[in-house]
Amino acid sequence: MTDDQYKGTFLVGGAVRDELLNLTVTEHDWVVVGSSVAEMEAVGFRQVGKDFPVFLHPDTNEEYALARTERKIEPGHTGFSTDASSEVTLEEDLGRRDLTINAIARDGEGNLIDPYHGCKDIETRTIRHVSDAFEEDPLRVLRVARFAAKFSSLGFEVANETKNLCAAMVKRGDLSQLPSERIFQETDKSLALDNPETFFRFLADISAGVQLWPELDKVAIDLLARTTGGTSRLQRFAILFSQSTTDKIKSRCEHLKTPRRYEALAVNCCRHLSTWEDVSGLDAEQIVAFLYDLDAIRKPEQFGQFSDTCEHLARARSSDRDQGTIWANYHGIISDITSTSVDDSLRGPAVGQAIRKLQIGAIESHHEN
Repeated sequence: MTDDQYKGTFLVGGAVRDELLNLTVTEHDWVVVGSSVAEMEAVGFRQVGKDFPVFLHPDTNEEYALARTERKIEPGHTGFSTDASSEVTLEEDLGRRDLTINAIARDGEGNLIDPYHGCKDIETRTIRHVSDAFEEDPLRVLRVARFAAKFSSLGFEVANETKNLCAAMVKRGDLSQLPSERIFQETDKSLALDNPETFFRFLADISAGVQLWPELDKVAIDLLARTTGGTSRLQRFAILFSQSTTDKIKSRCEHLKTPRRYEALAVNCCRHLSTWEDVSGLDAEQIVAFLYDLDAIRKPEQFGQFSDTCEHLARARSSDRDQGTIWANYHGIISDITSTSVDDSLRGPAVGQAIRKLQIGAIESHHEN
């Protein structure tokens, strides 16, 4: 590859990879070789990158980045200096990428530029790092795990040398340099995949799991594997931690800086799953109290999500009872009883007490019928 052979604009990264895998391409990333910030702006591109020159196309709004190299200057995920001069070649730009399958470019005539043999790794279904520069960025350990999960259904496996390099980075303590937010972002992306358990299993195999989330063991990961059908990433997070303790869940969520709803559902499942499963053993007063504890009347969608998550957990443990439908019926019964159902002369706490009494009575009548 000569410097003047590859000047211009190239499609790179995931778009090229996914085309070769016959997958739907959802976004296009482009790299521009031999240009400058001034030249890009002169033809209408709008710069958006702060740390390196990334631009939005004036018509398509797709991202175009100047070819660049990176040099490690300090510890951590962001400790790099970049060179995006017009002298940077396409091969140099591709060489800074994490995996060979992500280091393929395509020119305007459809020709592939593949200096790091990513096409061969796609054929052999191998996830392999491009170079030893991989270990300069600890976030790449989590990205390898995520790609292993993303492409597990296509038969991809992580190359031994890449797995060993990731394990060495973990042993060296590199993951401690990662911001909690980035750890959660990669975890959350992986939870949205068809086989999220592969992400956690890979990290457990290289001893990263015990550093990132010591609460999760093989039992928790296996439980996740049995409950991926029909569950959201939020529910899968709650399922993973459902066998932990509420204190540990709160601590881990605080550390990872998860959205509040992740902690709430995980805590509720941990705290209330056994009561939810034992619905047939509860009397009317206990049923109403349970629904009040979960704020089911004011937040019906949140309660429905909790109940659905519990349903998946119960089925994973071979329960053949339909507790979800039972709880939905109870929720519907008490939700129909409001302030309009009681004596309008009542005031203050007496209104709530009267409503609750009627709700308990309605559940008792339901049992009798």
